[in-house]
Parts: sequence; structure tokens; C-alpha cells
Amino acid sequence: MNIKLNTEQLKKLHGVDPLLTSYNIEMTEITGGTFWKAYTPEQIAGKKKFMPVFSLSKMMQYNDPVDLYDERIRKMALGIPNVWVRVSGTWANKTYYDFSGEEKPKVPEGYESVLTKKQWIGLLDYVRAINGKLLISLANCEGNHGLGEPWNPKQAKLIIEFSKEYGVPVSAIEFVNEPNYLDVNGYPKGYTADDYGKDFDVFARWLRANYSEIIIVGPSAATNEKGIHKMTEVPSFMMKIIPTREILDACEEKPDIFSYHYYNGMSERTMMSFPAKAACSEDYLSIAELACKYYVKMSSDVTTNGQLWVTESGDAAAGGHTWGSTYLDVIRSANELGVFTKHTEGIIFHNTFVSSDYGWLDPVTHYPRPNYWLNYIWNQLIGTSTFDTEWENCEGAHIFAYDRKDGKAGYVYMIINNSKKEETVVDFGKEVDVYLLSADEERSKDMKLNGTVLALGEDDAMPEITSQKNAEGKVTLPPVTVGFVVV
Repeated sequence: MNIKLNTEQLKKLHGVDPLLTSYNIEMTEITGGTFWKAYTPEQIAGKKKFMPVFSLSKMMQYNDPVDLYDERIRKMALGIPNVWVRVSGTWANKTYYDFSGEEKPKVPEGYESVLTKKQWIGLLDYVRAINGKLLISLANCEGNHGLGEPWNPKQAKLIIEFSKEYGVPVSAIEFVNEPNYLDVNGYPKGYTADDYGKDFDVFARWLRANYSEIIIVGPSAATNEKGIHKMTEVPSFMMKIIPTREILDACEEKPDIFSYHYYNGMSERTMMSFPAKAACSEDYLSIAELACKYYVKMSSDVTTNGQLWVTESGDAAAGGHTWGSTYLDVIRSANELGVFTKHTEGIIFHNTFVSSDYGWLDPVTHYPRPNYWLNYIWNQLIGTSTFDTEWENCEGAHIFAYDRKDGKAGYVYMIINNSKKEETVVDFGKEVDVYLLSADEERSKDMKLNGTVLALGEDDAMPEITSQKNAEGKVTLPPVTVGFVVV
């Protein structure tokens, strides 16, 4: 494919939030608890087929709390500056806060886990060290209140007040993680969308009366509902999903910022996943844009803030695909950044920073994976505005344009060649600087920048991010590559 682009006086679409590339640290990572069972090296490499099991407990494994004082984790976090840190997940819906100082307090009836004072201080110290902003979700389970009784704000007050006094305030709250998953959230037995609406209204009115500075984000909906893409839908026989619209209609109060969760369907753990051979296909990549447009339209009825937040994002729900930790998922991730910034201004919280197969960092070694390097380079180059390229995305050429992070005149183009067979040649008509991302094989754990593997140096020093000059202005993108081109 040969393309010639007009690089003069592009039309601005809207801003790009400087905190766009944010992430989750799940509550289970802080308290310790169950999370998705890791794939084997052979499964990740595609050398051994993953055989799903029909038991949620067998899909999970216990993990000790993550040490957020770990030097490598801190260094990698500082490589992605300006972030929101979201502490949430299904685990958070049933977590009790015990800040008495006891090391191993008893789990109260109706809850499933306990967050201790020491554990929460560890998270707050981390957020302060990286100069982040904190978003949390709250528990809404049988331990908090019974069916027909209103949600109790006592626990919310405890964590808000403690965080504020410690000097790391809670800046935003989602009431509950994925409220449309009625079957797994720990709600009182018989809980309905109407019950959720009443509880959300109690929460919102209480928060606005007592902590008006805290942003209310919601509904934090899982995108496994009809109307987006057939591969993202969870069959009704597996789990009851309440449509997001029904959740919103049950509430009189509205969030300040609309949020949803985006995954490209379910992981291989569920037998409802895309095959790896489709990971670069137009059908697979279309899901990010379909979900974004679906919720942009819905959010216009709810909030006038103008932002949309994806408060969980990744290649697949249920812990990610076998290839989620490899270079192959970089194509999807880059495309998500492109289509999201094309349609709205907001935040994407990648799930997760350092846990499971979709984490940016390996959970054991904390070494950066390919998707970490993609977001690292994005933050080196991309400015605060996105522009209309006047290009219709197609196989071989997904093209997006931004202003330059260095403040100089010109643009930064992100071009994705998702073709597995054909190269794409883009003519810019002038000298350009090229940052080409590639790998020796699709499921590689390494990613190359202009032919050199991106790797940490001595004492975990970050690699130098340098470009290749292209005086002619004709840039060739081999199959399955991503190019950042500075004009």
C-alpha cells in the first residue's frame, strides 16, 4: 500500500489529556488475594494450546500483596509520568477497611477481605512518590448493608479522611466496580438495578454534601452487553448482565464523568475468545472504536463534562489472552490509543500495571513488557491535541495525528500497519524523524525500536529513545509494525 499524506494545517479535533495513559492497581494486589491464574511460558509462546477449565476457582490463583516500595516498580512508574492510579476491581466490592493497626484483622461477616492501615499507607506512599492522582471504588456488599437497607457511608468516610490526613487525597470515586455484574459483586441477595440506583443516589448526595472536591466517576460499566460487538457479549446462561442504560436510568443522581470498561471480548480462559490469528484483523481492532462511539453517545445524556474515562482496559477480560503480554498485543493497544483520542478527550486506565498476563510489568520480575514500552514512547512524543488526518482506517493503515510533545511546530503521526503480509509506504513529502516499533516474531516478549531491542540498562536505566532521520520523507512500515513519525 502506498499513501501520500497532507501534513499542512490539519484540523484540530480536541485535546489529549496529559494523564491519558493511566492504570489500575487492583485492590487484590494491595491486600493479597485471588486473581487470574498465569499462563505457562509455552502457552504464551503459542507452542502449547491453552485448555480452558469450567470452574472459576480453577481459573484463579492466590497472590501475595505487591510490594509497591520495590525499586524497579517505582522506576518503571516514573517512566509513565502524569497518571491516575485506580484502586478497584471485583475484590474491592467486598473489601473492609480496618485501620486499627492490626497486622491480620478478622474479616467481618459479609465481606471477603480486609485492607489494613499498613497496606493502604503503602499505596498512598506509592501514589505520592510518582506524583499521581487517586481514584478508588467502594464496597457495596452484604457486610455494608442488607437488602432494602441503604448503603452505609461509614467505611467510605474512613478511607477518605485517612487518605486526606496522610496527604494523598482521594481525588475521584467510582461507587462500585462493574455494577451491571449482579452475580459476582457480593451484593445483598436479591439485589436489583433499582436497588443499585437507590444506593448510588445515597452515595452521590452524601459525597457532594461532605466532599464536593471529589469527582464522581461512573457507572464503571462492563462492556459485555448487546449492542457493541458479538464477541464482547457474555451469554446469559453464564452470567446476568444488566444493560448500562438500565443502570443509569435507575439513578436520579448522575456522575461527573462517564466511565466504562473496554476489553476485546473474553480471554481464552472462557472459551469465548478471538483466536490469536485474528489479533491484527479489522474485526478485532474495530471493538475499541465501536465501544468508544457507543458510550460517547450514551454519556452525552448523562454528563456535560466532555470527558470519557475507560477505567479498565486490556486485550481481554478474565486476565488477558495468552498473547496479551507479548508484542502481538501492541497493535491493539496502539489502535485503542488512536481511536479513543480521535473520538473523545479523557483517560484510559490500563488493567493492570503489575499483575496478570495483561499487566504492563511482569508480575514476578517487574520487567517491562512490550505494551509498557509503547506507552513510554507515547509519553515521550505525543502532545496535548489530536488532529483530523482525513484518512479512513483500513487494513495496513490506521493513521492518527497529534501535536508534538516538544512544543515545536509540526505533528506526530502514529501509523499502524496491521497487515500480516503487505508493507505500507507513507509519503510525507518532507524530511521526517521515524520511531519504528517491531519484533522478530509476533509473540515476542521483546519489542524493537528502529531495530534495537528496548531493554533496561545498568541499575534499570531507561533506554535512549532516538529516531532515524528519513530525508526523503517516504516511510516504509513492514507488516505488523507501529510507526511514530515526527514531521
